[in-house]
Amino acid sequence: MAISALVRRSALEPAWTLYSGARLLPGARELERTQHLSWPELHATQMRRLATLLEFVNRRNPFYQQRFKEAGIEPQSVRSLEDFRRIPILTKGEVRTLGRGLLSTGFNVSELQQAKTGGSTGKPIEVFFTEEVSQLRNASGRRNKRQTGWKPGEPVGAVWGNPIEPTSLRERLRRWVLDPTISLDTMSITPDAVREFGRQWRRVKPTLLFGHAHSVFVLATVVDELGVTDIRPRGIIASSMMLLPHERSVIERVFGVKVTDIYGCEEVGLIAGECERHEGLHVNVDQLIVEVLREDGSPSAPGEAGLVVVTDLLNTAMPFIRYRMEDYAEASATPCSCGRGAPTLRRIVGRTADFLKRIDGSRVAGISLIENTLTRIPGIEQMQIVQDALNHLVVRIVPGPEFSAKRRDELRSYFASTFDGATIELEDVKGIAQEANGKYRFSICQVPD
Repeated sequence: MAISALVRRSALEPAWTLYSGARLLPGARELERTQHLSWPELHATQMRRLATLLEFVNRRNPFYQQRFKEAGIEPQSVRSLEDFRRIPILTKGEVRTLGRGLLSTGFNVSELQQAKTGGSTGKPIEVFFTEEVSQLRNASGRRNKRQTGWKPGEPVGAVWGNPIEPTSLRERLRRWVLDPTISLDTMSITPDAVREFGRQWRRVKPTLLFGHAHSVFVLATVVDELGVTDIRPRGIIASSMMLLPHERSVIERVFGVKVTDIYGCEEVGLIAGECERHEGLHVNVDQLIVEVLREDGSPSAPGEAGLVVVTDLLNTAMPFIRYRMEDYAEASATPCSCGRGAPTLRRIVGRTADFLKRIDGSRVAGISLIENTLTRIPGIEQMQIVQDALNHLVVRIVPGPEFSAKRRDELRSYFASTFDGATIELEDVKGIAQEANGKYRFSICQVPD
């Protein structure tokens, strides 16, 4: 039996909310309202929520009690962001070492939801949070989806590595009734899988395509090659990594709609996302404080790349206060023309691990290297840069028909001039392998700091 999106959002979802006590729907309604508030109003709410968080952890979290004591900080004295920046930054290394030692007292771990992240380092980070926090994070994601033209209750097409499918009867029923979703596993984007995805799309009629940024690009190239015409979303959301300019142009040409970028992580949820104007990523100030800082801890100027440091204002079970993301971003100099009050990030520059190192000690953003070669040297379909020593880089290339000996020399010359004194090794490959989670990395630095 087919269920319309209107019935889902006007009848079934409110009924489910009353039955389950879920916070998603009321949280989503609140976020729809607050996105139109001015920045002073939003910031005042941020500071009130921060004061509540700091007071809570000072009573119930042994780690932060000790951290505040060692830093000489009285939580009630934090009245501005300048005061706030006196709190030491929390690193991923500390979180891995602490593990469940970062939990606040009074929570039963067996009753908390759990997520894992950071597996590429060899030791994942365990994150714990309540069902309420999960629902409110989902509400922020829902607000972002709506800004693409998607409406609640409409089906979604997901392009994800190792997608988690519902197993219990309750979970399957909930998805069918409230969140109809079709999935394409990015670990196997074959012609047959894409054709089947197209057949499912024609039957279910999703309005939103959502997935890993590069995986959406790979899907677009296969759709283009096969001439599949069924996959026509109203909106596209690309997550988990940055889209390269040529990837974005291919996706938008093939599917006929602009791509919406979002930025987030398992630890704190959605950090920022584009609206319909595509002029930057609006910071999720309802739920987070996001700082963009220089190495010395001072705020970066607009347009200046800086480290992303986030504070989760929701999660009191396992608080992340001034958590260094190991990502670089640039704050925007001007507000978005949409009129929403939240400030924006102009772009996400990349992860710390994606920055390569020169012999003189300076660093180069991997995304810049990719953009400066893929967009300027014809014939390169995909590329990955691996720096395994300070004086040695391996550039893996998926060559296209136009990639001639002349283009190969241009590529080698570019990297040789950028990394003076380093040996540049070019390696032809059939494709760039995905990580275990289905993501792609195009710039990998294996040189320790």
